[in-house]
Amino acid sequence: MDIQRLKQLLSREEDEKLDFKAELKLTTEGEKKELVKDVTAIANSRGGRGYILYGVEDKTKRILGIKADDFLEEQIQQIIYNRTDPPVPVSLDLVEHKEKTVAVLTIYKSRHAPHQMLQTGAFYVRRGSTTDFARRSELASMMQENGLMTFETVIVKKATLEDLDMDRINKFFRSINVYIDQSQTLLLEAFGFIGQKCENEFSPTIGGLLLFGKNPKVYLPQCYIKIIHGDDVDIISGNILYMMDLAVNKIKMIINDESYPYIAFEEALANALVHRDYMDLSRGVSISITDKTIEIINPGSVAQSKKVRLNLRECQPERRNAWLYQRLITIDERKRFIKSGIGMNRIRDAFEAIGHVKFINLGKQNSFKVILPR
Repeated sequence: MDIQRLKQLLSREEDEKLDFKAELKLTTEGEKKELVKDVTAIANSRGGRGYILYGVEDKTKRILGIKADDFLEEQIQQIIYNRTDPPVPVSLDLVEHKEKTVAVLTIYKSRHAPHQMLQTGAFYVRRGSTTDFARRSELASMMQENGLMTFETVIVKKATLEDLDMDRINKFFRSINVYIDQSQTLLLEAFGFIGQKCENEFSPTIGGLLLFGKNPKVYLPQCYIKIIHGDDVDIISGNILYMMDLAVNKIKMIINDESYPYIAFEEALANALVHRDYMDLSRGVSISITDKTIEIINPGSVAQSKKVRLNLRECQPERRNAWLYQRLITIDERKRFIKSGIGMNRIRDAFEAIGHVKFINLGKQNSFKVILPR
């Protein structure tokens, strides 16, 4: 941390990864809890490194300065490490600015979120410039992104095996040459499509419904595609492959142009469906069609990037929902999920003769948008 980097931070407004504080007091247990709360909230929030600047007035950003003797890196690290699970990695720098000292606490990007405050058992996140309790869906999303859980294998207790399209499942098994004398129930459980909710009673998993459900939206309200075209709004629901087929056919009817690169549109939609954040129960995938563009918006921003416009020749977003992706590769007869390389580049190249494709990462909204030209 040097003066130039400090000036860059001071030029920004407070957000999920930046906080300004006039002072730091660590004489009481309550003050130590407040430090840990602030640090875990920044560590649990999306994006890269986070910073807390001490000796800066939060509203005006006026430099107040601190007493260097009050900021001992080892003491601060010990307080944080002993009160967070898993421990949050931090470092402390003291920087001279305008004849005063500013303390910069760096909270490093963590691959072990969510971090819990041990004394209270709470999980915190930042919402803009404020600290708040993490919601259940946010905790689940963090655990999934960091490999602590696989949401697809969670059973849906209210669903029954009647909610699965067994003809489609049997077709899948035949396609991979799986023939077994044991009961079909054991086979479905082994593949993760169902789970045992009690002795001799089984229910579909979330993944099973997404792949083979007759009407998953009954149990998974976020499982739908909304197509908006002028005053017309169509809601398509069903399992992932069924929704893809209907949505693509609907788009072809609206565009009505045989030369349009529908295969590239299909790939963009496939990416939205397989990589979306299924922990967000409030919304599905949205397709908005105007005379000039087709916008595909899915819940689930690129977690490792704070950039709004992504240069996807240089970076490949991490794959979300690996369990789902691996099975779709096999199940989809048209092989729409198995293409190699960086799909975003391929989509952009397919539209080169028509116009510019935009990939927009909306971190604060936890959304990812693809804008295709017409």
